[in-house]
Amino acid sequence: MSEKQLKITEIMEILPHRYPMLLVDKVLEMGENKIVAIKNVTRNEHFFNGHFPELPVMPGVLQIEALAQAAGIYILNAPENKGKIGFFASIEAARFKRPVIPGDQLRLEVEILKLNKRFAHTKGTATVEGEIACSAEMKFMMGSKDMI
Repeated sequence: MSEKQLKITEIMEILPHRYPMLLVDKVLEMGENKIVAIKNVTRNEHFFNGHFPELPVMPGVLQIEALAQAAGIYILNAPENKGKIGFFASIEAARFKRPVIPGDQLRLEVEILKLNKRFAHTKGTATVEGEIACSAEMKFMMGSKDMI
């Protein structure tokens, strides 16, 4: 894959996610075995209504989901995976280092460790202003809508 940027409309052509679950706003670069994307975190996010109303913090599970979606953009953009859906197979070594709050910009960096038409193994880190917010290794299996 060549180095390239993607806008939200191009992301939506690759990922099946939509509001309120689309958690990637822009791809800054997508090169060989790597993708770097952005999630802008605003007070208007639906999850802040309940997590937590007096102290809004982005749930860790959604930080991991944002990393997974960045990985998904790379994985589902591969010719052999066009039209498929990536399902979590495992999340390992997840670590959370700092809270993510409204006004933060999550930089999502994912390395593709292994990729084929049925499986992907990735390692991702989300940072805010150079400080690690979370990291995890994630594995995905490729499927289709008729699996469910």
